Amino acid sequence: MEKIVIASNNPGKLREFGGLLAPFEFIAIPQSELGVSDAEEPYATFIENALTKARHASFSTGLPALADDSGICVRALSGAPGVHSARYAGLEKSDLRNNQKLVAELHGQTDRRAFYYSALVVVLHPEDPHPLIADGAWHGEIIDEPRGAGGFGYDPHFWLPEQRCTAAELTPELKNRISHRGIAMQQLTQKIRQFLR
Repeated sequence: MEKIVIASNNPGKLREFGGLLAPFEFIAIPQSELGVSDAEEPYATFIENALTKARHASFSTGLPALADDSGICVRALSGAPGVHSARYAGLEKSDLRNNQKLVAELHGQTDRRAFYYSALVVVLHPEDPHPLIADGAWHGEIIDEPRGAGGFGYDPHFWLPEQRCTAAELTPELKNRISHRGIAMQQLTQKIRQFLR
């Protein structure tokens, strides 16, 4: 079985990737188990940051690497928090403080449209000239009061009109199927299959 390093130390993402990758015949290893530090994320786009993280993890381990860069983009805030979603309220990551800041920034706004976005990148080695890239978007709205105990990040405030609940109220199985990361993973899976033909 092929080994692939997951270029993330985020427990929520690692849980989701575990579920998403379970059907495939390779062993997914979190970068923390291999002593890999977090990569710098200096870019303004999700794809550039994901590529940087994948190359860093592959360079550090000598293994193929899968990286994700994702966040939430709010229409009324010109796409913020965007690539800064994890540290929106400061350098120390805190879902609670990030959500509090987002709700405060939207006070008085009637346009609550938002979308989660995920960019996934796979590199076979650090200098891979043809990385596999996939992305996905998941549209919803921001609500003031949190609902649900599942998920992570902005999920308790991310209202899904079609589901009539927040992302934090979904089962993990349904979330993995319809989320931005789930959509991107389905796209990436097709690209991997085509690549391996």
